[in-house]
Amino acid sequence: MLTDQQAIATIAVKDLAGARKFYEEVLGLKVKDTQGSEAITFQTGASSLIVYRSQFAGTNRATAVNWSVGSAIDRIVQGLQERGVKFERYEMPGVTHQGAIHAFGAFKSAWFTDPDGNIHSLMSG
Repeated sequence: MLTDQQAIATIAVKDLAGARKFYEEVLGLKVKDTQGSEAITFQTGASSLIVYRSQFAGTNRATAVNWSVGSAIDRIVQGLQERGVKFERYEMPGVTHQGAIHAFGAFKSAWFTDPDGNIHSLMSG
């Protein structure tokens, strides 16, 4: 039933204005639509990301959004670091660290959080 339907990532934030600044100015996303003071929809590739105001913002301790960036991962990590993004470091079996990037053989990943603590992942695959 949902095979041909597009999924949309949704992120809860406490401060919508602060989140807009982060998602627009730091991550470089473009606003697609706004829903007053409650939500903003950003365009990201062929998908959308909805950022909405919620009292439960930042309570998810797992990855909320994965960005499939392919071989551009090194360049994107460096660019985000230049914009002040701090990357997480996780210790996992079989992982080697290349700066902020976690390498699992040929597959690479890097994690960062938004101002509310929502976890984002950049993935090479």
